[in-house]
Amino acid sequence: MSGLDSGPRIKVGILKGVREARFSLKGNFVALGDAAIPEGDHICRMEDGAVRLRGADGAGRDSITITPGDFDGCRFALDDVTIGIDFHWERKETQQFQGSLIIKAAEDGLVLINELPIESYLVSVISSEMSASCPPGLLRAHAVVSRSWLLAQLQDRGREEADSAKRSRDTLTAESSCERIRWYDRESHTDFDVCADDHCQRYQGISKAFSRTAFEAVLDTRGRAVCYGEEVCDARYSKSCGGMTEVFGAAWEDKDIPYLRSIYDGPGEPSGYRLPLSVEANAEAWITSKPGAYCDTSSEDLLSRILTGFDQETRDFYRWQVRYSQDELAEILHTRLGEDLGPITALEPVERGRSGRLVRLRIRGEKRTIVVGKELEIRRVLSRSHLYSSAFVIRPDIKEGDRVPLSFQLIGAGWGHGVGLCQIGAAVMADSGRSHEEILAHYFRGAELRSLY
Repeated sequence: MSGLDSGPRIKVGILKGVREARFSLKGNFVALGDAAIPEGDHICRMEDGAVRLRGADGAGRDSITITPGDFDGCRFALDDVTIGIDFHWERKETQQFQGSLIIKAAEDGLVLINELPIESYLVSVISSEMSASCPPGLLRAHAVVSRSWLLAQLQDRGREEADSAKRSRDTLTAESSCERIRWYDRESHTDFDVCADDHCQRYQGISKAFSRTAFEAVLDTRGRAVCYGEEVCDARYSKSCGGMTEVFGAAWEDKDIPYLRSIYDGPGEPSGYRLPLSVEANAEAWITSKPGAYCDTSSEDLLSRILTGFDQETRDFYRWQVRYSQDELAEILHTRLGEDLGPITALEPVERGRSGRLVRLRIRGEKRTIVVGKELEIRRVLSRSHLYSSAFVIRPDIKEGDRVPLSFQLIGAGWGHGVGLCQIGAAVMADSGRSHEEILAHYFRGAELRSLY
């Protein structure tokens, strides 16, 4: 761990809003005025608005920090950590961590935070987002991208805190009686810097199988980030772009970010297809076929090396299909929207991004019609968890003379928002021998690598 257990530090929120948490310690830890905390199992509770640690003195505290005697020789484990919140892979795990454990009392319960050096955090991120057995070029590229994203968020947060007119970025919404447009960005966390789940970056401590290659990827790129002009890049990424990456404004705020442009995820230009995919006919031709792209891979060997265990449950990421009966779709929409649209007569694309992802979708019901957006809101509204992406075309099954379809088939492309680096595409590039510099130059056009510390 030499070189990774020092430098800038970060606070990562692991658990939030719980009344009780169980954890275990291995190694020499201290807390409460440098009092030694014994190894083994411990329980902390929220009582009367304060943190109480079983076995410690009886006084409740606003927060308790449990600090390791040395970084490498100590670790703690937390039970019932939820990963993939609201996504189709959601589950609970027991996870292990290095660094300090901070337990705070908040209005809705306990908050458990892991404080550790940024570079150590990144080893876990690149081993949690993808597998630690990924090709070295992908791990190095991901280390740079994840570091860049993190530094950009911390820099932006500093500006927000200095701005008396600060506004929350949790959920930005424009709603009317017939339109519901929402986008979700990194929460403006108050108790910690970033959360540990997909909403920020996957961080699962040292629970995943690390590799020497993952450590070396972070060490070799230590302090390096992609920059555009004088700014650290807000470097986004998703699992599979479906062959064409998306622009920032299709998923989040309506603004142009030059290095997050739409690019074909392959060499040269796609042949036999019309662009841009924001045109409905072009999007339909693209999504209902399989244009060659880096992220179009079915190699069992490669996928087993690059995807984490639960991600390997998802293999239809490049092109996928979902079919809903009329009753099932109406029930999902009723649950998700909180209102009864009646039988659904049509799903109509209103606006697409340049990757073919839907930005606004009109849902026609016999009782009411509503337009929803942006891409993540569309994915949430049309599924009990999330659709893989909003790049889909709609095929209603309707009998001649009927007004209401019997079912709706969605034919889709890609997994995630599609903005920035395509993780599977980058892994394929790395497996073919491309360096991390080549990968970053492909996905972040006009950006450059710089050493920041």
